[in-house]
Order: sequence, then C-alpha cells, then structure tokens
Amino acid sequence: MPTAELPQTDLSARIAGKPFYFNSAARLLRILPEQAGNLNELLVGLRSVPDDSIFQHTFQTLQEHHFIRAGFSNDFAHWASAACSEVGLAERLASLDVRDFISISDLRKLLVEIVERYLADNPRAGERTAMERFYFCASDTVMIPTPFVARTLKEFNECIGQVSIHSIHHHFIEARLRLRLNSNDFSQWLTEELGLVESAARIDRIDIYTSTLEGVRRKINRILDIALGKVVQRRAE
Repeated sequence: MPTAELPQTDLSARIAGKPFYFNSAARLLRILPEQAGNLNELLVGLRSVPDDSIFQHTFQTLQEHHFIRAGFSNDFAHWASAACSEVGLAERLASLDVRDFISISDLRKLLVEIVERYLADNPRAGERTAMERFYFCASDTVMIPTPFVARTLKEFNECIGQVSIHSIHHHFIEARLRLRLNSNDFSQWLTEELGLVESAARIDRIDIYTSTLEGVRRKINRILDIALGKVVQRRAE
C-alpha cells in the first residue's frame, strides 16, 4: 500500500490499471406493514423490520434530504422530535454517524440500544401517542451504469464535477456497506490506482452532515485540484 503522494509530474501522466466506472442507483420505495404510533412500537419495529428499511431511514435519508443543513440526520431522530416531542431521544439518535458502520446489523443494534436506554429512563414516554404515525419503508435498488469513466486523475476530477448527486451518494456514502470498510469508492481507487494516499484520506474525512451532496462534490473537486497542482478557484461552500 502506498504511503505518500506521487510527484505531480508522475501523477498527471499516470494511467490507472483499473478505470473508475461511475455508477448510480434508482430506488422503488415500498411502505412496509410495520408502523409505530408511539416509542414502544418504534422499538418493536426497529427490532423486526428488514435491513433495507434501516438502510432507507438512515443512509438513504442523507440522499433524499441532502440539501437540508438544519434538523436531524435520520428519519428516526426526526420523528422522535417532531411527532413525539422527545428532543433528548432525537438528539441521541441523531448522534449516530453512518460512516462508523460497515453493516446494517451493527447500526440496528445501536439504534435499539439507544431507544431501550431512553425508555428505561423515561418509561412514560413509551406509551405516549405520537402526533403522527411512523411508517417504516424500504426500497428496491437498481444499479444504473453511467457513461462516465476515468483512467487518469484529471478525468476523475472532471467526472466528479459532472455526475449526478445520486452517483456521489452511491460511491461516497453507500460504498461503506458494500466495501465493509470505513472508506468510500473514491478514496479506495485514488489510493490503490494512483497512490494518492493523502488526498484519499482528506476526501474520506469530508463531513457529510455539515455539507450537502453538492458541497461534498465541490470539496472533492478542490482536493483533486490541489493534487493536480491547479489553482483552486471554486467558490468555498
């Protein structure tokens, strides 16, 4: 595994052994039979719904509401606050960072533990009727190839600027579950194919909770601009 950036002269001329193929994904949303009218019922649902429902209400929420900078980061936290007025629970649920998880089962386990601990400390909250019900959803995913392919860092940087935010989400956020690593497709390729260890690490550290997906795109472009030795003229987010 490379441990340092390659010289810019070598980097600009280097062609990756394996091109980066940009993909996207389309999803068909399904409403499941499970629903919750209070926190006790939410806990039952968290324990029993399929993995793709947990994914939908956490990882997928970041794509659907990527343009919202304020508020809670997943559907469970939002419902606990807006429908149940349990801000303390909402804050605990929102504190989860999906980047820390490489399996849905681990994420589910922690969600369940958070709600269990909260209800143990606040038993009356469990039976209190929510102002609106929580409907558990899931989605069927269809992978969609795109025409964007990169063999050099310059091409990769240009493709990042052109692909859809759905492709950014697929490679930057969802990839952690697919790779089962605390990383993303972009950083993996930059490290393995171009030896850009430092740039890959900087990309991996981009905060997905304080940036929109468009913001993530711009930050990746700026990091790659620097790696290419270009003067960064993109407007700061």
